[in-house]
Amino acid sequence: MNELSKIDRALPWMLVTPALLWTLLFFVAPFVAMALLSLNFQAEGGMTVSNYSQFFTNPSYYRAMINSLEVTGMVTLISVLLAYPFAWILAEQIPPRLQRLALLLAILPFWTSYVVRSYSWLLVLAQNGVVNDALLRTGLLTDPLQLANTRTATIIGFVHFFVMLLTLTIFASLKQLNPSYRKAAADLGAGPIRTFIHVVLPLTIPGVVVGAFLTFVLAIGDYITPQILGGNNELLMPQLIMMQIGRRGDFPLASALALILMAMVTIAYIACARWLKIERT
Repeated sequence: MNELSKIDRALPWMLVTPALLWTLLFFVAPFVAMALLSLNFQAEGGMTVSNYSQFFTNPSYYRAMINSLEVTGMVTLISVLLAYPFAWILAEQIPPRLQRLALLLAILPFWTSYVVRSYSWLLVLAQNGVVNDALLRTGLLTDPLQLANTRTATIIGFVHFFVMLLTLTIFASLKQLNPSYRKAAADLGAGPIRTFIHVVLPLTIPGVVVGAFLTFVLAIGDYITPQILGGNNELLMPQLIMMQIGRRGDFPLASALALILMAMVTIAYIACARWLKIERT
């Protein structure tokens, strides 16, 4: 019996050890190494916060953070505004037997390489691309618009990808909504609009917040889309970090900037987690 009890006590640790080792080896250890590198850690014990002070004293550095927050905020807002009606149509207007097919068609963009999608948008938004060509042919423009290599192009590329991610999270929230809530609202005299505003929307907001947070995290740390569609006309944090590595070889400063970016994501996570916790109470 003693042997069995020892095995029972050790079994949870045996099961969790592989995942724990994986986390320590591929997340905790690199994070600690990056933190020490950002402080210019030396074997004799010398450390400095000069790399962090550069972020606050160099206007181009903190401007890159502001640019990233502005772009990410606009992408998240536009994606939510587009995704909610789309998810509503999928969940409420399409017959259940066709919803799987509709979802399959909705996630088709995920099947294409992220880089290929970005270059596709670059071709569409170029001065001789599809958009400008159509506007010139219809006579709405006399000169082509400068759409590529701008913030607008970056936002369009981001929204094209993340609106589908938000659609899936909102769709899941709508499908999990108990139909009896709507019936109760109708019995109390609420019409479709009031039912949506006072019942459906508040109960599906957690799904919107989760999807918005995922959009924020993925967009603020993305390097490919701003580099391809935005060019170098506006510097974002991922581009600034890669510039320190590729052009200057300044790994300590790149590590400090990466940790600052991670801190912003952590703040966003804490805010979302606290809001969701308050909503549940």
